[in-house]
Amino acid sequence: MTHSPSDPEPQVPEPSSITPTSSLVAPPLPRRMACWLYEGTLLFGVVFGTGLFFFGLLFVTAHLVPALLPMRDAFNNRYSLQAYVFLVLAFYFTWFWAKGQTLAMKTWHIRVVDRQGRPLTPARALLRFGLSWVWVLPPLAAGGLYRLPGAEVSVLFVGWVLVWAILARFHPQKQFLHDAMAGTRLVHFKPPLPAGKRRWWM
Repeated sequence: MTHSPSDPEPQVPEPSSITPTSSLVAPPLPRRMACWLYEGTLLFGVVFGTGLFFFGLLFVTAHLVPALLPMRDAFNNRYSLQAYVFLVLAFYFTWFWAKGQTLAMKTWHIRVVDRQGRPLTPARALLRFGLSWVWVLPPLAAGGLYRLPGAEVSVLFVGWVLVWAILARFHPQKQFLHDAMAGTRLVHFKPPLPAGKRRWWM
């Protein structure tokens, strides 16, 4: 069967737009936790840079428009800083998860997709970001409620993270429970190198 020049070309989905169902294999739990730790290390730089920018902006504003923001109040904006950092993190993760991977996930060959293996929509990526706070909020809330010292909160935090990670072993697809609730899943993803870009040792 032939197509006339006026017939529209059939639309072929891009290979990278969907992950085959047969390849939706969860990475081993140790690799996911190594990626989690690496992500936290990278986020330290993101949060530190965000804080510097925020306080620099406040300082400039207080210096140029003291009536709007007195200098004595320029560095007394803890809640504003927390809200600003939260928005930056929300944008950071929503953007990269909608693309499929953060830098840490690329390093550890992990990709986040929906249940069918499709890229996340920004709305679903934002939902995953909200649910991901289950990693840190319960121990922090318990520490604040019972006024625990920092050392005990740290122990509680490490114990909670281990428990939450191990619960993934009981999920049918070995996914974290917040991924199951968000309709997402972490899968192994290592794109092959083009022939011209292969390393000499490969």
